[in-house]
Order: sequence, then C-alpha cells, then structure tokens
Amino acid sequence: MAEAAPAPAPAADTGPGPEPTVESAPSRGRSESGRLLEIVALCGLVVAQPLLDVVGRSPDFFLFHGATTAEILLLVAIYTVLPPLACWLPGLLAGLAGSAARRVAHLVTVGLLLVALAIQVGKYLLPVRGLLLLALAVAMGALATWAYRRWSGIGQLLRLASVGPVVFVALFVFASPASAVVLATERESSGPGAASGDHPPVVVLILDELPLVSLLGPDGQIDAEQYPNFAELAAGSTWYRNSTAVSGWTPYALPAMLTGRYPQHEIAPHYSQHPDNLFSALGGTYQIKAQESITELCPPSRCAATTGAPVAAMPVLLRETGALLGQILSPVESHDDPTASFREPTAGDAGLTGAGPTLGDAPTDPKFRFHTLNDNQPARFTTFIDGLSAADAEPTVHFLHLLMPHAPWSYLPSGVRYDAPEDFPNEGEGWIQLARQRHLAQLGYTDGLIGQTLDALRSSGRYDDALLVVTADHGVSFTLGEQGRGMGAVRAAPAEVLWVPTFVKEPGQRTGRIDDQNWEHVDLLPTIAHHAGVELPFEVDGRCGTCPVRQRADKEFRDVPGEPVAVPGPATFEALTTGQAGPPAPAPLLPALVGRSVDELSVTDDGVRANVVNAADYAGVDPAAGELPMLAYGDLPAVVRDGVPIAVALNGEIAAVVPALAPDAKGRRFAALIEDESLFRAGTNRLELFEVVDGGNALLRRSP
Repeated sequence: MAEAAPAPAPAADTGPGPEPTVESAPSRGRSESGRLLEIVALCGLVVAQPLLDVVGRSPDFFLFHGATTAEILLLVAIYTVLPPLACWLPGLLAGLAGSAARRVAHLVTVGLLLVALAIQVGKYLLPVRGLLLLALAVAMGALATWAYRRWSGIGQLLRLASVGPVVFVALFVFASPASAVVLATERESSGPGAASGDHPPVVVLILDELPLVSLLGPDGQIDAEQYPNFAELAAGSTWYRNSTAVSGWTPYALPAMLTGRYPQHEIAPHYSQHPDNLFSALGGTYQIKAQESITELCPPSRCAATTGAPVAAMPVLLRETGALLGQILSPVESHDDPTASFREPTAGDAGLTGAGPTLGDAPTDPKFRFHTLNDNQPARFTTFIDGLSAADAEPTVHFLHLLMPHAPWSYLPSGVRYDAPEDFPNEGEGWIQLARQRHLAQLGYTDGLIGQTLDALRSSGRYDDALLVVTADHGVSFTLGEQGRGMGAVRAAPAEVLWVPTFVKEPGQRTGRIDDQNWEHVDLLPTIAHHAGVELPFEVDGRCGTCPVRQRADKEFRDVPGEPVAVPGPATFEALTTGQAGPPAPAPLLPALVGRSVDELSVTDDGVRANVVNAADYAGVDPAAGELPMLAYGDLPAVVRDGVPIAVALNGEIAAVVPALAPDAKGRRFAALIEDESLFRAGTNRLELFEVVDGGNALLRRSP
C-alpha cells in the first residue's frame, strides 16, 4: 500500500493581509437575500403601494375593462413581484465581475429607487414640479443613499420593511373599494317590489358627461337643427328641465340614480355594495337586459348580458396601469381625467358586425353616412339595440349606460371616427375651445344614437306602450380655468356640471310636456318604479316625478360621499337661462375664409415651416372605411405669435381656421378639427398650413 502524502506544513504567519475576496456560501446567500429584501421594500414603496392605492380606490377601472378576479390578482402579482426581480437581477449579474461590482450595482439600484421615492414624496409635500422637483429628488436620493451606505441600521430597517408589499396587497384585496370586485359576493337585497297594475316595457338610456346647456340653442330650447333626435324625444316626452346630478363622478352618481339614495360612503359601484337597486326591485316582475359600463349593479343572478366575443382584459390592464405608473413616477403633475381612457369598444372591436338597424338607403354624401357605419357603434349600444329589436316573452327592462358623449372625443356626427393624441392639454383658452368643439361633434354622434333608439322602439312596436327614460349622470365644465367636474367647476359653472338633460316618455304619452320642478337624480328610481307598477321594497331619498314636488330650491351635490354641499338652484329653468348658463360658444375665427380656395388668395412664402405631426395620415385615405384623419395637429415655429389665425387647407380648400395656441410644456402647437368630410378623397390628400395675414386677404405658407 502506498504511503499517504504528508500534510502540507502550515504557512508562516506574515501578519495582517488583504481581506479575502470570496465569501463563504452561507455568507454570500445571506447577503443576497438581504439585498433582495431591501429592494423588495423599496419597490413596494415606489411601485406597489402607490399603484395599488390608486386602482384600489378605482374599482370602476376593473369593471369597465371586464377584469376577472384571476386577472386582477395576476395584475397585483405582476406589480408586486416583477419590479423587485427586475431591479435585483442586474446587480446579481454584475456580481459575476466580482464582489466590488456587486456592491456598486446594488448601491446604484438603491439610489435610483430612493430618487423615485423622493419624487413621490416631493409631489405630495412641495408645490414645485418638473426639473426643479427632479433636481431636489436627486439631491435627496443621493443624501439618503449616502446615509444608507454609512449606517447599517438603515439597511436593517429596509429589510424589516420588506413585509410592506404583503400588507399593501392585503389592504387592496380585503379593505379597498376594489375588494368588492376582487371578492365579488352577492348580498341579499330587500327583494323585488310588490307589483300591481300594468307593467310596460322599460327602456333606460343613461348617457355620460352631458351638460344640458350643450343641447340648447339661443332660445333656451333643444337645438333641433343640430340635435334633431333629442328635439324629437323632447317633443314626445316629459322634459324635466330643472334636473340635476348629485355627483360629478359616475361611480357615485350612477348608484345614486339606480338606488334612489344620495352617496354616503366611498364604496364600489357594485351589486355587493348596493344590493337594493333598480334591478333587484324590478327583477321579480321584469326580466333584465342590462348593459353597464363602469358599474356592475345588476347581479349575475339577474343579468347575463354580453357585448359579444370576450375581450382579453390583461393587455389593456397592463397598458393602462403602466401609463398610470409613469404618471406616478414623473416629476410633472398630471391633470388627466382618469376616466378619459375609458374608450367604448366598437361593435367591430367586439366582433358584432352588421348589427343595428339600417334605416333606409344611406345618402352618398359622407356627411350623412351615420347608418352605414354600424361597426363604428359602441358595442354596448349595438347589443342594446338588438335587445330592443327582439321579441320579449315577458315585461323587460332594457338598460344601457353609455360613455357618450364622454371623452375621449373621437366621433363626428356622421359616425366617422378619428384619432387624437392623448397628451393634448386641458388648460388654456385655445385648448378648451378645441375640447368643446370636439365634445359638441361627439354629441352630434350621440344624437344619432338617440334616433336609432327611437327607430328601434317604433319598428318593434314598443314605442307607444314603453316607459322610455333618457338622461345623463352628470355634466362637465368647459369654463376656462375651471374645466372638469370637481368642486371648483361646480362653484364656477354649476349649470354645466349639475344640470343634465332628463326626458321621461310615459306609457301612452304622445305629446311633449315641460316640468320645471326641482328634480334631483335620486328621483330617477322612484319615478321608474312608479310608472312600471312596482312598489319599492326599501326606503329612498328621492321622490317620483308625479309625486309632490320638492319644496327647496337648492341642489344637493356630493363631490365626496357623505359630505353634502348645497348648491344654489333656480326654481325654474327660465331662471337658469337668464344667467350665465355656460361658456359662450366661441365665435368662428374668420368664418368667411372657410370654404374658400387657396388659389383665390395671395400666398407668400418666407421659408419658415411648421411641423404637421400627423402629416403621414393623409396618404392612403379611404373615405368609405369609416375612419378619417379629421384632426390635424403639430408644432408651430417660434416666429408665429400667440393667437395668430392659422388656416388649415385640405386638397386646396380651407377647411378650418384656428388660433396659434400659447406655448405649453411641449412647445407652441396647433390643432384643428376638420368637420367637412366631403373634402377628403381616396388616396393621397394634400394638407397645407398657412398663417393668415392682411386681415384674412392673404396667406403665409407654413407647411412643407
């Protein structure tokens, strides 16, 4: 047997030497787990907590997109798990270059997360925004990173805080308003109401974000030229001209309308939170065909309506929450309306083709192509119309809440769609005028939907006997400086935010009637129940339209549930119209110029050009496709002064004249809505831009 090799002699002690560069496996594992926990804590504060807080307070976001419980939980997992992994893995890979590189990579990651956290804290505590806030956040992040590197206790505190994401998720799932959607359970209602007498067909169409003043002409009546179908509806129904919304936010306003109760708590617009409502009260007598948008008040046991082929919600949820996260992390304040991205899917999007009635031969003039563009109808409306056209074996409630003419504005009255950037400002006179112009154009499209509803009722034989209700959940202010639906807008322009169109065609009613009683939207449910022959089995705050009138003249509005605000209200509609009912329609800029040929005018050229951002959209146009580039927009050179008229010409004819808008965060821009579709031709279209000079008698070329 071979002898064993002698053991090596111990090395001589040469004194202290360099620290070993390779840690033992247990030590290395503990170190990496500690780093991961620190990143988990910071990502929880930077990403998970603010995001879950916002969407947790907005259950309508999930309801509108039809998200299932599994999809919501997957979304939560993505934003809780993926960001820490995405921040930790690059540092782990950097460790392949040595422990020093690993330490530096982790320090940089912690520093960046601390800067992001400082931005959010700064937006909450400080009035500054933009580059100044970013600079302050970088300074605070650098200071916090230095403190983290110097004192080990901060790292220990972060590791303890790594339980934060678990807490945030638990609060979202079990305590936030969105928990009603995540943990959907059907609560017991007061039951269906007792029925007596006749039970007419009930048709309820609730529009969204529609001020009454948008429908009115100079005489205070419905503008029959612009909105003939609303005028026809008013001529055959009771028009409650003094009707007002009780909240400016649909998740509060619509439940108030359908429960007859003022908003009391910040809860989800969900059947589990509002078990006593229109659908439960009438459900014992009526079958329910309901199309809701950002509420789900009709429980599955009573409603099984669908808008066509199921649409995968997850890609949309990721896109929208990604944009939201960008706003949260940005040093620039966002004033976007969170519901502005709630774009109604079209019938074509949902796979509902050829739906809806086609009423006669459509004229060839593109201005009158509304009924040939059924694919451009909102999918919910298409399903609603199909339900009206089908035979009902028993009394039926046909219900539709439609986000029309609510932003985003993308329709012309004919039904043609157009695209618009999402970053248009909502501040500044020119931008507000453009917003109101687009709102009114989409209102013209909504008027066409009203016409289709009336035609569908008549063609099915239901019109005479039906109880038909058409109203809107709230209005919106286009008053400069106070646009929107918050309390500032309510105080500055109550006529735009509170007063909404409300028409009730009673069964057998054939002539129009005007009622100026002090109507509030909590009166909607008791009015419907009264005409439907159903006694409500629960108490409500409202009263039916034919009941004794409300004696007080003021209006109750709840921007925050449970906090009523009394808004002075006129006793009659005439009193409303004698004051400033809404922003005056802006006078057209050089109206005599619109429609003229460019060749008729003197054109000069100084070589300074604007940039038409969507110029490429005017090539390869198909006017028959139902989608046209009706909105031209871009950047103006600095030599163009604020307010100077800018003429937009299409194929040699001036289509619009708009003012040069004051510079915003993205520079000096222009935007013009081209409302005359007949100017378009198949193929390439020539879009030109001119500065109007000499009082409108000459043009200065600004387009390439």
